[in-house]
Amino acid sequence: MFCMSRKQDPDGADKLLFSVTSPGTVTAAKLITTGSSGTIIIKCKDLRILQLDIPGMEECLNIASSIEALSSLESITEMYPFFHRPRELSLNDPWGLSSPEQDYVQTERLWDRWRLSKVNSDFSVCPSYPGAMIVPRTVDDDALVKAARFRQGGRFPVLCYCHHRNSMVIMRCSQPMTGANRKRCREDELLLQAVIDESELGYVIDTRSAQQAQQARMTGGGFESKSFYRPWRRIHRHMERGKVLQESLIKLVEACGDPSHNMDRWLSKLENSKWLSHVHSALSTAGLVAECVERDGHSVLVHGSDGTDTTLLVTSLAQVILDPASRTFRGFLQLLEREWVQAGHPFQQRCARSAHSHARLRQECPSFVLLLDCMWQIWRQFPLALEFSEALLLRLAQEAYASDYGTFLCNNEQERCTLGVKENTHCLFQFLLRCSEREKYINPLYEPTELAIWPSVQPQSLQLWTGLFLRWTEHAETMAEAREEIWTIIKEHRERTGAEETTHTPPTHRDTFTAVENLMDELTIL
Repeated sequence: MFCMSRKQDPDGADKLLFSVTSPGTVTAAKLITTGSSGTIIIKCKDLRILQLDIPGMEECLNIASSIEALSSLESITEMYPFFHRPRELSLNDPWGLSSPEQDYVQTERLWDRWRLSKVNSDFSVCPSYPGAMIVPRTVDDDALVKAARFRQGGRFPVLCYCHHRNSMVIMRCSQPMTGANRKRCREDELLLQAVIDESELGYVIDTRSAQQAQQARMTGGGFESKSFYRPWRRIHRHMERGKVLQESLIKLVEACGDPSHNMDRWLSKLENSKWLSHVHSALSTAGLVAECVERDGHSVLVHGSDGTDTTLLVTSLAQVILDPASRTFRGFLQLLEREWVQAGHPFQQRCARSAHSHARLRQECPSFVLLLDCMWQIWRQFPLALEFSEALLLRLAQEAYASDYGTFLCNNEQERCTLGVKENTHCLFQFLLRCSEREKYINPLYEPTELAIWPSVQPQSLQLWTGLFLRWTEHAETMAEAREEIWTIIKEHRERTGAEETTHTPPTHRDTFTAVENLMDELTIL
């Protein structure tokens, strides 16, 4: 869909405004014609703003028409991922990095109490779930079908993580459809009872406020009753979603692009966006889930309303906190594939326009960007704990909104199967693992640890992700130079270590990190 309007400026310049509603690199553009020439201002989904000054009215109009045509494709199969053919990949390669079947086979500690169910192999039970899921062994497929009817969108409770230390689990689902009449589903109750022993206690982390959960009953939704889910205790942790989160991103981007350079104005706009408050809410809720599992030894069920946004955000961050494998390059990509792509985050709806669009879509929501921002906060607080660098997070933020690959196309696995995405496009995650530029996505300071990492959510600990939101400013150029210098320090360290390791005690990784810290301090002062 391509929307266009025309207006006259006081100076007589004719302005043509247009915005794009389908996936592409352009979010909005403005055509300004003066005399025999024209200017096209393009606002891109990666937050860049480009200005094209074009001599000749006909050429300018032709270019504007081309932008319109190429940015307004209505059919997913006509988009560029279906035509992109990188040399490193073949369409015959396996799609993705893992599957529920592989996850189950590789996790031996699940085999006694959990099983792999293919009740959704034709996507008839839950359109937004994958074909196979890990569920309690004592619950048969008929019970799963009945439990799915009791959950919004059919998203019944499924396993997403089993802790390697104590075998406590994290599960996710959508809200129960109890309604105003307090309906119940025996099969859904038995499913959750099968997760924990009678003597154990489990926690339901609801990402809505208690008031929102109560109000949901009036529209057919609801929450788990203490009377029917006796071993489970419910905790409400309110997290914004949907329109509120999208408006927050728009305000933040507007603040970052403010040319006034007024300190009071900048700080006021940053505060009014409330973006860092959303980062705080996500990290603190994920920390609560991780604390229940790691420190208290309890299993956790996470859900909000539909279970495709805040739910996935919390379960993903909790796994990064708890699971060393999720902090590796490959492991993090597998986590995104499992918890976002396969689990049914509707990328096509949520990442339709980015923050520059004139229009406001009801389904637009930057949940995935919020996840990446939270990951950046963790990466900044624990610079040795993650195998990947900020560059990977920036690449993923860009790919979610405009990509050459099919990974983030469509809203769920059913749509990808229907449109043949896996057969006719390439997988972004496979490319990132194989590409010749892989080194720039690796954290040179990485030191693996088996311990959980606990990010601070104190106000002083959370910072604006300048690498994303100020990416196209002079500050970003300085940070790029800093990253190059960091790599130089690391390479020199490795060369020195290789030359001295036979006769001297080599410098420690800590020595290298200290040099990097000193460099960053110098940049901050400058």
